[in-house]
Parts: sequence; C-alpha cells; structure tokens
Amino acid sequence: MDMDLAYANGAFIADAATYPPKWAAAAAAFREELGARARLGLAYGAGARQQFDLFMPVGVPRGAVTFIHGGYWLQFDRSLWSHLAAGVVARGWACAMPSYTLAPDARIGQMTQEMVAAVAAISAQVAGPMVVTGHSAGGHLSARMGCADVDVRGVVRVVPISPLTDLEPIALTKMQEALRLDAVEIEAESPARHPLRQGVQAHVWVGGQERPSFLWQARLLSEAWGCDWTVSAGKHHFDVIDALQDPNSDLVKVLVGGL
Repeated sequence: MDMDLAYANGAFIADAATYPPKWAAAAAAFREELGARARLGLAYGAGARQQFDLFMPVGVPRGAVTFIHGGYWLQFDRSLWSHLAAGVVARGWACAMPSYTLAPDARIGQMTQEMVAAVAAISAQVAGPMVVTGHSAGGHLSARMGCADVDVRGVVRVVPISPLTDLEPIALTKMQEALRLDAVEIEAESPARHPLRQGVQAHVWVGGQERPSFLWQARLLSEAWGCDWTVSAGKHHFDVIDALQDPNSDLVKVLVGGL
C-alpha cells in the first residue's frame, strides 16, 4: 500500500485549496464578532507557539472545551479555527484553542506535553469540567489527553475528530522526514495502544467520506477504548468539523451534552 496516498486528504476533496482561506476568513470574522469576549494570545509556556485563544460565552461559563488544530503536526496554528468555537460558546461554554510547536522543531511527544501544559493553563482560567477535542493530528493530541499514561487533571471527556490513533503507518509516509518517529515514540504516542484514563468519557467522530485509513484509525481507537464512534454521513476530512459551528449539531451535543 502507498501510505502517502492512503493519508492524502486534499487530493480526494474537490477545491481543497480553497478551504484554508475560507477557514481564515471565518475565524477572523468570529473573533471580530466576539469583541472583548475573545481573549487572544494567552501564554501557557515560554515558546513562541505556546499560546492559546480563549472565547468566552455570555455570563459565567459552564466549563471549557479545548479544540486542538490539525495539520499533520507540520502546519497551521490556532488562528484558522476560531469560528469552530461558535457552537459550544452559544451553549454557555468557553472554548480554548491552543497552538503548539510543530515538527521538525518538536517531536510528537513534546507536542503532547505542550497540550498537557495548555489544558492546565486553560483550566486555571475557566472553572468547571474540561472537554478536549481536536481534528486530525489535533484529534491525535486530544486523544492523548484521555490516555491513562497522561496526567492532565480536570478532563472529563475527549472527543477526537478524524484522529490519528496509531502512528506506525505515518512513519511510512514522506512526513517521516520531519516527524522522525521511532519505535519507542510510536508505542508511547499512539493513543490506541493506551487504555482510556479512568473517569474520562470518550467518543470518536469521523466523516463517512474520509479516506479509508482515517475510518480505520477512528474505529481502531473506539475498539481499543470500548467507546462509541460516529461516522458522519457524507462528510470528508475538511468539512467534518463544520458542525462545531452549530450549537444544535449532533457533534456539539456529543461534546457538551449531559455536562
């Protein structure tokens, strides 16, 4: 199997190149709309990318949702995704979006530890339960926040979206040049190779029109953890996250319903 093809998303999505500019425009408009309720550039560490944006609801937040961005651990930052906070903010939750150091400047294990620090800093800003979600590589990092080997307090639920849950196939792609995965890190940083931490709920989400490799990765984690998974009909890797903007979507209900 050609692993580069197996994990190529844009090649199988019409007008794929138009998505990042659309995300950036929608994110900027959302930040403008929120005004003072958008708290930007809060630090969780000393690194240049160790910052998060925090979007606050009207009134006292019920808790916080942290969304971790994707980009195969190689690209993007928090600024493209602000609009995805709209759904949970409308339901009375704060939403935090951290950036993190990318490869090759950081190994994936370091990114995991950065997200532990980010979640702790976000919890210090917002009282109440913490839900962690993320998309693609961010789905991987959000899943890591639910693993038994990770000490991150306050997290009650993780909802990885289109997550990468076993890293062994990724080491067979050209991305390996920057990621530098070895056998030890693959074992340590693959969420599907760890049990779910006691007391944490999990639900895996993936688009029905995603690459078969992403459907496999999602199901692998749901089976390893014994948790529910949802295949969102008709959604591909780039539009599966759109439902985060709608406070009444099934995805937003999975995030914060019952909490």
